[in-house]
Amino acid sequence: MPGFDKSLDKELFSESAEFERSRVTVAVFAYNEGTPKLQVTRENKNAAGEFSFTKLGRMTKEEVEAVLPLMEKAKASL
Repeated sequence: MPGFDKSLDKELFSESAEFERSRVTVAVFAYNEGTPKLQVTRENKNAAGEFSFTKLGRMTKEEVEAVLPLMEKAKASL
């Protein structure tokens, strides 16, 4: 069984909400022309101000309020 091929993963939508120490991105991807799917990711900012991927886990009320409108916009790409 072949592995994941990044070249087959097409990004249809992506928008982020940035906060003091992190950013949450809502995106829609379709792999190999398949069914589009919603993806929500978090990146934390280090002391140098650079972002690195981390587990999304729980969200604050502020994050939810910022991300829900992005999810609504993303629905148009599903």
